[in-house]
Amino acid sequence: MNGTPPVVNDVMTHRVVALRTGAAFKDIVRTMQEWRVSALPVLDDDGRVVGVVSEADLLPKEAFSEDGRGLHGREGSSADALRVDAVTAGDLMTTPAITVAPDVSLARAARIMARDRVKRLPVVDRTGFLKGIVSRSDLLKIFLRGDADIAEEVRREVVVRLFGTHAERVRVHVDDGVVTLTGRIRRTALVPLAVRLARAVPGVVDVRCELSRPPVRPDSDSHRSGGQRPAPA
Repeated sequence: MNGTPPVVNDVMTHRVVALRTGAAFKDIVRTMQEWRVSALPVLDDDGRVVGVVSEADLLPKEAFSEDGRGLHGREGSSADALRVDAVTAGDLMTTPAITVAPDVSLARAARIMARDRVKRLPVVDRTGFLKGIVSRSDLLKIFLRGDADIAEEVRREVVVRLFGTHAERVRVHVDDGVVTLTGRIRRTALVPLAVRLARAVPGVVDVRCELSRPPVRPDSDSHRSGGQRPAPA
C-alpha cells in the first residue's frame, strides 16, 4: 500500500453497466439477469447519475399483481404503490442516488453503506459522471491482504514512527490479519495510540497488545548495609 490508505478507486469495479431513464421494465430485468447484479445506476441524457434501480424497486409490480386491484386498497408504502404502474427506469428508480467519490476512503464508504442500508454505491466524479461502482464485497477485498505485507506496514508506519530508535524492541507478528505486538518499552503511554494506529492499517482484523515496561533494575548502592549508603570516612 506504500503507506497510502486505500480508497474506493483501488477496489471498485471500473466496468459498469448503466441504464438510461427511458429503459423499459423488461430491459431492466433482462440486464440485471445478464450482468448478475441486483441494482443498476440510472443516467440522464448527459450521462450523469440521477438514480438507482434495484430489485426492491421492481418487486412491487409482482407483489401487487396477485389480486388485480388498482392503487386503492393496496397495502404497502405510497412509493411502492406508485411503482406498480411504472414501466421505465426513470419512474422506478430511487432518487437522488447515493453516490461516492473515487478518492473516498474505504472506511467512509462502508459507513455510508451501513447508514443508508445499501449494498453498493455508484462512484462518480465531481461533475456527477459515472466512474465505477463499489459494493460490499469490494470493500472486503482489503482483508485478503497478505500477513507479511500487513506486518511490514505496521512496523514501518506505526512502530518506527512511534518508538523511533527503540523500535527494535517491539516485535510485530501477523496471523490471518490479527496483529500481535510484543516487547518491552519505556513509553507505555504510547501503547493505546500504537493499538489504534495498527488497527487502522488496511487489512488488519484485530490487534493484540503485549507490550510492557522493562523490569526495574535495583540500585546496588541502596541495598548495601540494610538499604543505607556507607558513612563517609
